[in-house]
Amino acid sequence: MKLFTPAYIGPVELRNRTIRSAAFEGMGKDNNPTAQLRDYHWSVAEGGVGMTTLAYAGICRSALSFETQLWLRPEIVTDLREITDGIHSRGAKASIQIGHCGNMTHRSTAGGTPVGASTGFNLYSPTFCRGLRKDELKEMALCFGDAVRTARDAGFDCVEVHAGHGYLISQFLSPYTNRRKDEYGGSLENRMRFMQECIEEVMKAAGSDMGVLVKMNMNDGFKGGMQTDECLLVGEELQRLGVHALVLSGGFVSKAPMYVMRGEMPIYSMTYYMKQLWLKYGVRMVGKYMIPKVPFEELYFLRMAKLFRERLSLPLVYVGGVVSRDGAEKVLDEGFDFIQMGRALLNEPDFVNRMKEEEHHRCGCDHVNYCIARMYSREMACHKHLDDLPPRIRKEIERIKNR
Repeated sequence: MKLFTPAYIGPVELRNRTIRSAAFEGMGKDNNPTAQLRDYHWSVAEGGVGMTTLAYAGICRSALSFETQLWLRPEIVTDLREITDGIHSRGAKASIQIGHCGNMTHRSTAGGTPVGASTGFNLYSPTFCRGLRKDELKEMALCFGDAVRTARDAGFDCVEVHAGHGYLISQFLSPYTNRRKDEYGGSLENRMRFMQECIEEVMKAAGSDMGVLVKMNMNDGFKGGMQTDECLLVGEELQRLGVHALVLSGGFVSKAPMYVMRGEMPIYSMTYYMKQLWLKYGVRMVGKYMIPKVPFEELYFLRMAKLFRERLSLPLVYVGGVVSRDGAEKVLDEGFDFIQMGRALLNEPDFVNRMKEEEHHRCGCDHVNYCIARMYSREMACHKHLDDLPPRIRKEIERIKNR
C-alpha cells in the first residue's frame, strides 16, 4: 500500500507517508521544551509515524502568545537535540513548525505591544496591536532564517513555516487583516511580498540538507478573508519560491477557528481551566457566539484540496479529518503525497502502527474537541486518557457526542 511506502520532502526521506501535524501540544514551560513534550513525540515516533512535528515555535520574543509555546533560540538547542535524537532512534524524522503569531498575543508574552500587518484591535486576544514598520519587516524575515539555522543545530530534518490560520504571514496575505497603504498592502501581489521575503530567507538557511514545508490556507473560512482563487495563486507562488511541500489547511483562529478543526468547542471545558476570572466568565457568556460550531466530517478538506492538486506539481500534504486507514488511502489515491494527523495521534500515539496491522483500522477519537478546549490553559490531552475529569465536563462531552 502507498501509505507505508517511503517518500521525500526535498532532501529528506520519510519511511512512510504519515506526519504528525503541528497541532499545539501546550507542553512547554517558560517557552522551553519539557520532558512531557519529549516523551509525547517519542511515543508518536515509536508508534510508526514517518515524521513528527513539534508545534509552533516562535521565531523571536514578539512571536509568542503563550508561555507553553517554544521560543526557538540557541539556549534550548541541547534540550531539543535530546528530543530529535530520540525521534531518530525510533525510525522517524523530526520537524518543527516555525512562525510568528502576529497580533494574537499580549504585551506580557510578546515583551511589548503586539504587532501585525496593520494597527488595530484583536478581539481574540483581546488587545490593541500596531502595524509593523517597513524597516522592521526585513529583520522579521531574517528571524525566520535564523530559526531554520537553530532548528538544524537542534537536529531537525525539516521545518514547517506557518503561513496560515491568521498568524503573521497570513495576516499580511489576508485582506481582512491587511489594510496597509504601502507596497505590502492592497493587491495580492503586494500582500504576498512579506511572505516572499520570509520564504527566501528560509530557503537560503535550509540549504541542501533540510526539507521546507509551508502550511497555508486554502480559504480563510469567512466572507472578507482570502478566498480559494487567491489562495491558489499563493500556492503557485510558494511553488515558484522552491518550497518542498505545502500543507493545505484553512481557517482563521481569530475569526473562524472551527473552520480549521471542525466540530463544536466545549465552552465549559475551555473556561474551566482559565485562570483569569474576567476571561472565564466572559467566554462562558459569549463563547458559543464567538466560536460557532462547524460540522465535522471525515476528510473535510479533501474536496477543496483537490483543486490545489490539479494546479500544483510539488508534493502536497493533506490535513483535515484523517481518522482511518481507509480515509488515509483515499487521500493518497487522489494524488496527495502525505497525510498529516493531529487529534488521531493524540488519541492513539501508535495509530500508524495500528493502521499497518489492521486493514480497516479507525482511531477512537470522537471529535468532541476537549483536547483543543484545554490547550490554551494546559497541555493538550484526550479526555479518554483522563480519569479525573469533573462531572460537569464529562456531561458536556457526552452532550456533544450525542448531538
